[in-house]
Amino acid sequence: MNATRMYTCPMHPELKADAASKCPRCGMRLVPQDTKHPFLRHMLSSPLHIAVMVAVMLAVMAAAMMMMR
Repeated sequence: MNATRMYTCPMHPELKADAASKCPRCGMRLVPQDTKHPFLRHMLSSPLHIAVMVAVMLAVMAAAMMMMR
């Protein structure tokens, strides 16, 4: 049996496609539907998203340290 893999948007799971492409609504890369945690997987696939997440974590840590003074 030749089962085709279905792809979906992490932000719009109701949108489905039979090929990897971009979401027509938001432009995010479609991920395989059977992927666990598709939004996190998408975030970790982009260097810009990783840089933003690291910057946010550092800002939260700095704010927490300043509040402890």
